[in-house]
Amino acid sequence: MSHWIFRIVVSFALLGAAILWLTRARTADIETLQGLSGDATRGASVFNAGGCASCHMEKGATGTARLVLSGGQVFPSPFGNFTAPNISPDPEHGIGGWNALDLLNAMRHGTSPEGTHYYPVFPYASYNKVTPQDVADLHAYMITLPASDAENQPHDIGFPFNIRAGLGVWKALFADDNWVLQTTDPDLARGRYLVEALGHCAECHTPRGILGQLDRSAWLTGAPNPAGRGEFPDITPGKLNWSEGEIFDYLTTGFTPDFDVAGGHMALVVDNLSQLPESDVRAIVGYLKAVE
Repeated sequence: MSHWIFRIVVSFALLGAAILWLTRARTADIETLQGLSGDATRGASVFNAGGCASCHMEKGATGTARLVLSGGQVFPSPFGNFTAPNISPDPEHGIGGWNALDLLNAMRHGTSPEGTHYYPVFPYASYNKVTPQDVADLHAYMITLPASDAENQPHDIGFPFNIRAGLGVWKALFADDNWVLQTTDPDLARGRYLVEALGHCAECHTPRGILGQLDRSAWLTGAPNPAGRGEFPDITPGKLNWSEGEIFDYLTTGFTPDFDVAGGHMALVVDNLSQLPESDVRAIVGYLKAVE
């Protein structure tokens, strides 16, 4: 009998070890950023392409107030309500104590400096393809922004989704860092990087599975708005039949070919994209015309 008890104990111990290994929070090696120096001017473009202010500014902020990343906006989901944190350079309530590697671990691995998992409402399943140089540049820019001492508010999510350990399994299953569009064309590759990685367009425009994972087989074909108000549209070439010029105008001005205007969160996206180099916006347009 003692042999059976021993085997059961060992089996449970091995199972527990396997669960801990699968659910652990991964981080990058310090060598990932070795030899890289951040450039704040380039970082401003990364910041705009990534839409950082849209989620982390105070709701309704305009002008320079958009650069005060005090957090507080609430994002509904089927799993509960998530509140954006303070990511200003404040050392106590924001990320003022972070270095570039901390930012890289957050963006590419969804891991906090304390070694805990972030929820994928922070789009690290897209940001996991962002280059180390862009992260270094983004960090150099973000530390120049105004600090806010606004305290972070907790997420409003229930059991079992409030158990962060399970996110390690979610990441292993769904945080795919492969590209959807396969191309060797440099212009298309740039557009792919801006859409699939930095711009994380799929996070809104792609339907999700039961565990909140992106359905890569229905890439950019539209999805319900988690807030319960309408849907995010299909932006694949089969549905979005605007010309390249019309798409470019929409992304930089917000006006559609029918003289309608972008609203809601898309208005913030347009505001961000209008600050990018024209070549980047045209690369996005090229991608939207090429993706299937």
